[in-house]
Amino acid sequence: MKVHSTIDNVMNKKYLYIIGVFAILSALQGCYYDIEEELYPTNGGNCDTAAVTYSGTIQTILNESCNSCHSAASAQGNVVLEGFNLLKVYVDDGSFLGAVSHGSGYSPMPKGGNKLSDCKISQIQTWIAAGAPNN
Repeated sequence: MKVHSTIDNVMNKKYLYIIGVFAILSALQGCYYDIEEELYPTNGGNCDTAAVTYSGTIQTILNESCNSCHSAASAQGNVVLEGFNLLKVYVDDGSFLGAVSHGSGYSPMPKGGNKLSDCKISQIQTWIAAGAPNN
């Protein structure tokens, strides 16, 4: 009888181990990163593209997402987006929108980071469609 109870103990431990591993894997499956703006929208989920300006909208996006790598101080990839005139070069040749929207044939930006939110990309597109004014 002792052999039978030892086998039962081993089997019970195996089942507990399997259940424990499954529970840990299930818990880890629930951990992932999301875009905070999409999870907790501050404007009710609406994207304001009606009043997009360089100074009020585009420059803020650049400061938050681009200038840490593409300022005059760092200029990674020899790309400087600091200041309207330098940005306009990349807007005019299409590479700015291509990069931030992860377009085919463009290096996706921000490099190593999450793609800009759909709202920010829409704001950039709206500004470019309006002629990318320095306003």
